[in-house]
Amino acid sequence: MKERIAVIDLGTNTFHLFIVELSKREVKTLYREKIAVKIGKNGISKGRISADAKKRALHTLQVFKTIIDQFEVKTVTGVATSAIRSAKNGQQLLDEIKEKTSIDIQIISGDREAELIFYGVKSTFHLTETPQLVMDIGGGSVEFIIGNNEEIFWKQSFEIGAQRLLDKFHKDDPMPQESIEEMSSWLETELSSLVSAIEEFKPQGLIGCSGTFDTLSEIYMKENGIERAPNSLIFQFPIEANNRIYKELITKNRKERMHIPGMVTMRVDMIVVASCLIQFVLKHMNTENITACAYALKEGLLYTSFSHIKISEKSTPN
Repeated sequence: MKERIAVIDLGTNTFHLFIVELSKREVKTLYREKIAVKIGKNGISKGRISADAKKRALHTLQVFKTIIDQFEVKTVTGVATSAIRSAKNGQQLLDEIKEKTSIDIQIISGDREAELIFYGVKSTFHLTETPQLVMDIGGGSVEFIIGNNEEIFWKQSFEIGAQRLLDKFHKDDPMPQESIEEMSSWLETELSSLVSAIEEFKPQGLIGCSGTFDTLSEIYMKENGIERAPNSLIFQFPIEANNRIYKELITKNRKERMHIPGMVTMRVDMIVVASCLIQFVLKHMNTENITACAYALKEGLLYTSFSHIKISEKSTPN
């Protein structure tokens, strides 16, 4: 008996729709969509979802509803994260979505979000006994998880996502050196618990989930004439390459960044502060590579909600 399931992730920057078909412990991906709704724009730093963002969100969910119906999906699981979680009118938006589309979206805690991200990575990555640091940079929050193939040792969600960092620090373009230094100093305080956890558990690698890490890996591949393998879920690139890209990002303005091969429009604004955040984390780690992983929250939600299934063949770094 085949069953079709839709997973929806309402992120601060991007709304995701993931439709799969379950059969005999296997999963067939039928449809993937991501739309840059930018629900945190012009409101996240004020704790509200703006009227324009609300319109974009409702329109996108109506599109998702049409697609879900076309695929005759009966089971829909949806979650909302940082921007909606922290907005005074976040639940009001979800109530309107339920009224207009019949799609029920649940707000999840940052702690639960971090856990789901780790299981998304674990579903496709050959973790070993060696602890790894998993990092997911969203628009509203950033999740860090230290774990191995057996367990999660430490996890925490911080409300310091790329949209929030952009509003707070990237006010001039290119981002001035003094703003970069101010942000780094601020992160020392905000992420002191992360620094302590890194010192305690000593993760040996950094695994970055989707978003910024996908774009950084694309830039690296374009620079080096590397073709991404079909259906590749993870890609590894050296710290030295990341450092070169970082220096390029902080010295160029938006128009110049858009001309970097591999850059995508939806990342061009937030990638500067996101890259600064990655540099801060790497400063406290001893690793030679970054591994970009395409799986994150939505796959973790599928993995945990339907734990009897096998999402994908696990991958090893390129």
